[in-house]
Amino acid sequence: MSTTTLMIHGGSADPHSPVTRVGGLPLAPVGTKWPVCTTCSGPLQFIAQIYLGGGEGGVLAVFMCANDPGSCEEWSATSGGNRAFLFPAEGLVPLGLPELDGEVADSGLDADSGGDAEADSDSEGEEGYEDEDDEEDEDEDEEFLHLGAVRIVELLETADADYREAYLAWSKQTGRSTAEVLGQLGGTPDWLQYEQVPDCPGCARPMAFAAQLKEGPDPVTAPNFGSGQAYAFACEPCAEAAFLWQC
Repeated sequence: MSTTTLMIHGGSADPHSPVTRVGGLPLAPVGTKWPVCTTCSGPLQFIAQIYLGGGEGGVLAVFMCANDPGSCEEWSATSGGNRAFLFPAEGLVPLGLPELDGEVADSGLDADSGGDAEADSDSEGEEGYEDEDDEEDEDEDEEFLHLGAVRIVELLETADADYREAYLAWSKQTGRSTAEVLGQLGGTPDWLQYEQVPDCPGCARPMAFAAQLKEGPDPVTAPNFGSGQAYAFACEPCAEAAFLWQC
């Protein structure tokens, strides 16, 4: 019998936590470089990490360009406006932040919540206060690197084979908003337009559907899929992954 595994918003999490989550900062193998957009050459925004098969299928990490939304075709699996990676579940470390204007970007996350960046004393004014313009510029840069919130994902297996019917039924049963459904893990993609299964760049075979993502309960801190939904795919034998969205 076919089932649907819903991904439910389960509260906030540490930005470096080794769990399935939307937002925060990515975990990756040592030496991994922060990915950049092939169109604008700017660093991509980290969207989510998803542990496939409880980690046995690896960790899927998804990035998307947020430097100038709509100009880099970040909705496409092949344009270079997004990147998806399939990492082994073991030996992952927090991915180092990229350089912005010659300086390593601040994580934008408070140290108490897992961020490790501190304010540079050289950026303070004569009276010990940071220049407001510099602080605003840093905040604008940081928002391109990660989402404004970290949402842990709780998995709920339902008896409904249809994804949309499954989350509508869950909402009715629990009294919680459908906006708290962050997507589905595995199953069958619920295409908003038409089928777009990408081929693996390694073996040229159609990639397996891994997860579907919704924007989330708060549009201010959620990924921008043009009010649509995103689709992640993986080829475990080739350790390849792909990502796209439709609206």
